[in-house]
Amino acid sequence: MSEKTEKILRFTVVPVLLVAIVAAIIFAFNGFESSESAEAAVLKQGSTGSVVRTVQTRLKSWGYYTGSVDGIYGSLTVAAVKYFQRVNGLQVDGIVGEKTAAAIGISLASSSSSGAGGYSSSDAYLLARLVYAEARGEPYVGQVAVAAVVLNRVKSSSFPNTISGVIYQPWAFSVVNDGQINLTPNQTAINAANDAMNGWDPTYGCLYYYNPATATNSWIKQKPIHLTIGQHVFCA
Repeated sequence: MSEKTEKILRFTVVPVLLVAIVAAIIFAFNGFESSESAEAAVLKQGSTGSVVRTVQTRLKSWGYYTGSVDGIYGSLTVAAVKYFQRVNGLQVDGIVGEKTAAAIGISLASSSSSGAGGYSSSDAYLLARLVYAEARGEPYVGQVAVAAVVLNRVKSSSFPNTISGVIYQPWAFSVVNDGQINLTPNQTAINAANDAMNGWDPTYGCLYYYNPATATNSWIKQKPIHLTIGQHVFCA
């Protein structure tokens, strides 16, 4: 083989080998990244981190969790998640997947995306579920009003300071107790939730609403009515 031929082979083979090595590294990295994403798709026993800590904090504030808020998904966290799932009509497996995460009001994505008004997409979806469950037969402005009441409570020192905390506050909404909160919202409910998060409040700051034809709570009926929208009356 001549010296010229050797040089041609050297300058041809080496780049090809480098390309093959780089391609192999990229393939391995993508495989690792996919595996890592699959792991992050759920929270289960053995998981750790800030999202686990958020789950523990919320379940503890609602009375489901009695352990330490340490960011470690141990047996007490599993038991608390199962308790929460059982009460809220979810699959009872002790794993925080997409539906349980939405019910708790968190996102399992590595970076939470912001929706209307700066709220997270999981908050927006949870609020839309509440609107659909509570007011799907109401006029559109009435659906926005229901969402606005939730947001007014978030801003009030008398209520939890998160959308999920307000919605899942014990006995705050009957649709949580009867499982209707888990229904899939339609686009109208989603739009109503977004409009409320963007600042539209047809209630002008009301913290309560009820249907006079079906309400059985005598305490709420004693509150002064500020306005009526559809079948709901709204109170401060």
